[in-house]
Amino acid sequence: MRTLAITTLAALAALAACKPAADKTTMTLPDVKPPVADKKPFTLKAPFGAERQDEYYWLRNREDKAVIAYLTAENAYKDTMMSPVKGLQEELFQEIKKRIKEDDNGVPTKDGAWYYNYKYATGAEYPIHVRQRTLKDAEQIIFDENKMADGHDYFDMAGYEVSDDGRYAAYAVDYVSRRLYTLKVRDLETGQDLPLEIPNTDGYAVWSADGQYFFYIHKDTTTLLGYQVRRHRMGTNPSQDVVVYEEENNSHYISVGRSKSKKYLEISTRQNGVATEHFFLDAAKPTGTFVSFAGRTRGHEFEVDHAGDRFYITTNLGGAKNYKLMEAPDQLPAPTSTWKEVIAHRDDVFLEGIDPFARYLVVQERKEGLLQLRIRDRQSGQEHYLPFGEPAYTAYPGNNPEFDSQVLRYGYTSLTTPSSVYDYDMASHQATLLKQQPVLGTFNKDDYATERVYATVRDGVKVPISIVYKKDFKKNGSAPLLQYAYGSYGANMDVYFSSSRLSLLNRGFAYAICHIRGGQEMGRHWYDDGKLLKKQNTFNDFEDCGKFLINQKYAASDKLFAMGGSAGGLLMGAIANQAGMQYRGIVAQVPFVDVVTTMQDSTIPLTTNEYEEWGNPANKEYYDYMLSYSPYDNVEAKAYPHMLVTTGLHDSQVQYWEPAKWVARLRAKKTDKNLLLLHTDMDAGHGGASGRFKALREVAREYAFLLLCLEVAVDKG
Repeated sequence: MRTLAITTLAALAALAACKPAADKTTMTLPDVKPPVADKKPFTLKAPFGAERQDEYYWLRNREDKAVIAYLTAENAYKDTMMSPVKGLQEELFQEIKKRIKEDDNGVPTKDGAWYYNYKYATGAEYPIHVRQRTLKDAEQIIFDENKMADGHDYFDMAGYEVSDDGRYAAYAVDYVSRRLYTLKVRDLETGQDLPLEIPNTDGYAVWSADGQYFFYIHKDTTTLLGYQVRRHRMGTNPSQDVVVYEEENNSHYISVGRSKSKKYLEISTRQNGVATEHFFLDAAKPTGTFVSFAGRTRGHEFEVDHAGDRFYITTNLGGAKNYKLMEAPDQLPAPTSTWKEVIAHRDDVFLEGIDPFARYLVVQERKEGLLQLRIRDRQSGQEHYLPFGEPAYTAYPGNNPEFDSQVLRYGYTSLTTPSSVYDYDMASHQATLLKQQPVLGTFNKDDYATERVYATVRDGVKVPISIVYKKDFKKNGSAPLLQYAYGSYGANMDVYFSSSRLSLLNRGFAYAICHIRGGQEMGRHWYDDGKLLKKQNTFNDFEDCGKFLINQKYAASDKLFAMGGSAGGLLMGAIANQAGMQYRGIVAQVPFVDVVTTMQDSTIPLTTNEYEEWGNPANKEYYDYMLSYSPYDNVEAKAYPHMLVTTGLHDSQVQYWEPAKWVARLRAKKTDKNLLLLHTDMDAGHGGASGRFKALREVAREYAFLLLCLEVAVDKG
């Protein structure tokens, strides 16, 4: 046995107890050598002559038996090294699962003549979708995802869209996890699918007003980019479908939808941080021509929705970095010269979006990182805000398909408040709680506390941190803490309740979400200051937040952990290189770690859309900058903390070979004997395992790894 420390039965008992084990309680790890990936020289060249060596480039071929053998060997090694906590991992899974009400259901939502809802049966992995004419009527099952998933290792139903008359539902399924969905149509009167299958779509369809046509996006099977909007006529062969729009710029994402008023069909094309364009067509005239709303201008980003006699536009026009709200007459096209200001730009408030109703307008704003819901009477202009009392929370409009309604369905959650669904009467200002996520067992929200603090990072910027812990937590620098962040694409890491997270909090952990630059929590500048040639701010913010949490005694200096996924996995890789030994352990979920190689290869899914986020490495300035932080390219011969890296063989967003290559290079170079584990889900993709209980097993694995790290000494190389 290769002994990192002394084994005791008490160590295992301590892991399962309410508190983390004491510093001196450690355990033995199996004396098993890790897999060693072959090194095969391969040279990567940049257009301007720069060269890099990638000895693990060969791992890119998932059809190669040697690649599968290596990934399988890594999985076996991970299982062996985590065998001391195998029982704990199962205990965590059962513990987390028992908090879930298995025979649960959602809240009915009225859309047209029907109320739609979903429910779960005891033991079922997937939801059952139902509808009823009135809330007193018997439910009609329209989709049972459990039956649809039967016999498949992976299953994802993207959603469904019902025609205006309630007769047909267009839906889409993916059995591989590559996000190439096959579109189908079900006759809801008979419960039978029509003899129609349209492969390689993005999973969504939009109906014309008469229900005789629907529109969908066709995807390129290599790049996985949607590039065409097609129109299908019911009863015809899909080979006859008409291309109504094709996006020629492969750096733009496209989507198709319908206005809240249901009057218009809408095609949108956008490149984050660059430009957007929207095309509209009367939903009652589906064979007509889509008309550009206001053209496409570089630097102009805007979103549009229709409400009665006008369009509402959230726009950065005229330098409105945090966006402003404007309106335009109900006419097409609608050049910017016809727009009128409704809500002016504000330096301290980011206008995030709108939800229009016949009489009211719900405006989503973000101030000091927190979401606010502003209700505006479209007739009188009177306004008010919904009150929320916690220091850190998330509130957002829910599913509100009915345009002519004075009731707003909204969701609310916090680090201590389970997800809650409310109906809010916008006329009487009365909120009614319809449902709060049930948490079975002994959970009492009053046993937990949350804080929102600010860390001053190295360039003087104050970064918000949201923290939760159990109230018996001692802020004396002795406790373990899990630090989480994302920090890319302007995505906001809003706080949310997690019943799974209770398993860490009840074992003495604190949990902190760091709202670092690269997100958009503090306004548009927060995003701009964490992308392209300012990306290093993201990594520095996270490192400095970790130091703050230690200095303020939320975490012990030797019990700080880090976790992040996808672009947040890039963050984990960068942190492992620049400040790895600040952390006892790191969990990197589906990490984007081979930045330069991926961004050089336009055949890899989604690459071209990412140029405005990371830069185009054909430009030497961006190449050099990306190379300076790319985790794979910056692995060094030094000590790294305990690490768990996860990926999915069929990942459509971050290809499996990025984390696989990264782990292989880390194994070859690092000087320590700390845990380095790679888990590859051979049946899943970017989102991990499908099904609600299968996903919980992934959480249990990650938590068991964190607890294992507390028991294993850290080798500083």
